[in-house]
Amino acid sequence: MACDRAASQEWSGRIDAYLDGELETPESGVVAAHLRECAACAADALGRVQIKRSVQLAGKRYAGNAPLREKIAKTVAAKNQPKKGGGWVWKLLAIPALSLLVLSIAVTLYVNRESGRRQRVYGELADLHVSALASATPVDVISTDRHTVKPWFQGKIPFSFNLPELQGTEFTLLGGRVTYLAQTPGAHLIYQVRKHEISVFIFQDRGDETASPASGPVHAMSFNEENWTQDGLRYFVVGDVAVADIEALSKLLREAH
Repeated sequence: MACDRAASQEWSGRIDAYLDGELETPESGVVAAHLRECAACAADALGRVQIKRSVQLAGKRYAGNAPLREKIAKTVAAKNQPKKGGGWVWKLLAIPALSLLVLSIAVTLYVNRESGRRQRVYGELADLHVSALASATPVDVISTDRHTVKPWFQGKIPFSFNLPELQGTEFTLLGGRVTYLAQTPGAHLIYQVRKHEISVFIFQDRGDETASPASGPVHAMSFNEENWTQDGLRYFVVGDVAVADIEALSKLLREAH
């Protein structure tokens, strides 16, 4: 079922806010449910996600390189060289304060850089989740049987993983596909709970951007997310469901064998 033109225009602004993480959880769930039912809006959302990812990749492509940064740093340092002469007492007194200022700036830059890395990771995972919801073929292997889905990944990604037994739980495995984060291949599994989809991403933990977010549940980009490392792998659980559902599925994944 698809929207007419008037309804499509009404949904357009809400989809933008949904993709940018500007909606509260209840309204985010309404938009996600609409995307599952409306082919036109789902295709629109998928196109916007692809544009966002293209812009992100273009931004990284033209980042300044190390020699350029070093040249700028030397130029700034040369201009800030102190003049010869008196004032040596005040210079000595200023050293501790200057050191404290430099340390403060360094800490602030580090925190901002790490925060930016986390937001990029969360943003890219949210885009992958939305892409799956909006796609006509969200998974490449369709099965509720973990013994069918897990072997399908053999030879497609450079690691193996375990999936939990879901009998007696509210969760249903819908299937999986191969995906990429920071050019690293991994598994993208989709689970369902009460008509809501949850994405589970699994990558090798290489100590780079796939490992930058701190472990534990967070709310980002209109979704609740949790991530952790286990047996050399980094797990991410993402969905527009309650934190309790994210934590319950995460617990099942941690205990899978």
